[in-house]
Amino acid sequence: MRVIEKNNKRLIRSWSMFDWANSAYNLVITSTIFPAYYTAITQTAEKGDVVSFFGFEVVNTALSNFALAFSYLFMAFVLPFLSSYADVQGKKKSMMMFFTYFGAIACMGLFFFRLETLEMSVILFGLAAMGYIGGVLFNNSYLPEIATVDKQDSVSAQGFAYGYVGCVILQLICLVFIIKPEWFGIIDASFGPRLSFLLVGVWWAGFSTIPFFALPNNQKSVIRASKKVFRTVIIEYRIVLRRIQKMERIRRFLPAYFFYSAGVQTVMIVAAAFGAKELQLESSKLIITILLIQLVAIFGAFLMSKLSAKFGNIKILIVVVLVWIGVCVSAFFIKTETAFYVLACLVGLVMGGIQSLSRSTYSKFLPENIKDTTSFFSFYDITEKLAIVLGLFSFGLIEQFTHNIRYSALFLSVFFIIGCGLLFRLLRFNKAMTS
Repeated sequence: MRVIEKNNKRLIRSWSMFDWANSAYNLVITSTIFPAYYTAITQTAEKGDVVSFFGFEVVNTALSNFALAFSYLFMAFVLPFLSSYADVQGKKKSMMMFFTYFGAIACMGLFFFRLETLEMSVILFGLAAMGYIGGVLFNNSYLPEIATVDKQDSVSAQGFAYGYVGCVILQLICLVFIIKPEWFGIIDASFGPRLSFLLVGVWWAGFSTIPFFALPNNQKSVIRASKKVFRTVIIEYRIVLRRIQKMERIRRFLPAYFFYSAGVQTVMIVAAAFGAKELQLESSKLIITILLIQLVAIFGAFLMSKLSAKFGNIKILIVVVLVWIGVCVSAFFIKTETAFYVLACLVGLVMGGIQSLSRSTYSKFLPENIKDTTSFFSFYDITEKLAIVLGLFSFGLIEQFTHNIRYSALFLSVFFIIGCGLLFRLLRFNKAMTS
């Protein structure tokens, strides 16, 4: 197995290209073109927003949310065991490749998404999410291996910045086919969005080959590997779980991350729906807003990295979470399109910062030179996925009862308040440990 040289700029750039590759899925499929296309083709004069899914009558947006929630829950359950298997058998990169190509092929299959193929398309939508979730886990686990502790904030920020740039470029390419189909002789209105799903899969799989060539596989565990793979995987999982339970800083950080991540991820998913429902913004304006958020997030990721080097990760995370509380409260009161754009810029600034800084903070809390990085990072990723489920469920439930999406947005501040309190607890613990 090739030994990884830490802080190697070429290797770090190659690793960052995975964010460049898979972030296209997050923007095009999760946030912009797919939701708009899905809503449009599942809204009919006959049934309104209700669709038939294997004989069951379901509200269209509820169906897509159920599919996404199932993917998150399923992956949250299996990730600890898949990561343990990868660590024990030396299959980290192989598993990363499997999930990447699995998700990319599912995205390509969405090219055939029409109302008559709804069942299969929703299944492909869920499978693409699983591929994305799995790939991100294994990619994150390389961070402590390619960068020393003092460089992990900036390296994590670089990865997210690559991701934001990459997804914006592909989004713009896709918009050309959607907004100006006549340039290409396209007469089918559905062709542009469906082509976008195909391009996401090609982009995702194609650019992922760069980190796949550069990153080495992990070493097979000589001590724990045996012919009884399942038993060995369970042993590995229990070993890592016991070690995490003894790491006081991680035990204190993960609950904080769970709560503020529930707020962050939900805002990212529902921002477009909020603008459409409350301010009646057109789809084109919403897509431009989301692109604006991605661009501002690049600056935010690097800014928070610089500030954390001066003031410390936890202090900056606390400040960023306080800003998120302000965002949720402000969303309750905004009335104008201009105010929405200003709030979107603020979201972009703190979104890039909190994502990159959270990943590097967790990485810093891990023991140096650990071999089971994938297993350790699976707990980080599981925390985030369960947080998304909680956030989306709470958001939808409050809107269902109040029939006002503003109350849902305001309630998200509760998650940030709890997360902020837990971060203060971690800050006091760190001070006590160093005094």
